[in-house]
Amino acid sequence: MSVIAKTPQPPYYAVIFTSERTEGDNGYGKMAEKMVELASKQHGFLGVESVRDPDGIGITVSYWESLDAIKNRKENAIHKLAQEKGREIWYKQFGLRVCKVERDKFFEM
Repeated sequence: MSVIAKTPQPPYYAVIFTSERTEGDNGYGKMAEKMVELASKQHGFLGVESVRDPDGIGITVSYWESLDAIKNRKENAIHKLAQEKGREIWYKQFGLRVCKVERDKFFEM
């Protein structure tokens, strides 16, 4: 399985979530899997890429066909629960950026 999302030709949108984790899993791993599964079933979802270093710094980029699709994701009840737990126990700090992708280019070796 490729770690690079297969996205369509631009334009589309990227939501970049950068975070620093707290110590311990505390249910994070299971919820993270559920969030990807849930997103993959939502209209407008195009893909996701995610990495985390040993110090707990992570970046997850999800790709969406429209701002409305992103808004619908944000309003999902299970996603709201994950956001609450993130603020309460999973993250020391986090940030969110929403970007319009106007151009992309990929290379395979």
